[in-house]
Amino acid sequence: MNCKEIRERMPEVAAGFGEFAADESKHLESCGTCVEELKALRATMAVLDEWQAPEPSPYFDTRLQARLREEMAKPQSGWLQWFRRPVLAAALTVLMGVGIGLFFARGGGIPHSTPPVTQAEGPGTAVSDLQTLDKNHDLYADFDLLDDLELQQDVVATP
Repeated sequence: MNCKEIRERMPEVAAGFGEFAADESKHLESCGTCVEELKALRATMAVLDEWQAPEPSPYFDTRLQARLREEMAKPQSGWLQWFRRPVLAAALTVLMGVGIGLFFARGGGIPHSTPPVTQAEGPGTAVSDLQTLDKNHDLYADFDLLDDLELQQDVVATP
């Protein structure tokens, strides 16, 4: 027998639910540590046997029932709020993620090559004149062709 095996059986024997076997008793005779531990455990069990639970006050049940009614009348705010808020936040996050994903999947994102937006100036300013020339470049190019045709006709007509 060793101390570990004796210590496993000590609570059972100290509580009065059994006795040590012959070889266990022999170990207790030779081991002072185990004997001291058994005495301390028996003293603890004796104190626990003497202890008695106090009687509740005569109106304990009445006060308990009144307190339970008060608690039931209060609005529910405990675990339901702790549960509801995170679930609502998670649902909104998922909805926002799906919405953003659909927006970009359908080409709603910012195009990569957008021309710079210029603000149109009033008529007669240098900026508006240049913008008008840019817009009507093809038309003015046709006028240049007409001018060239007139020059060629004049050259052919004057021999």
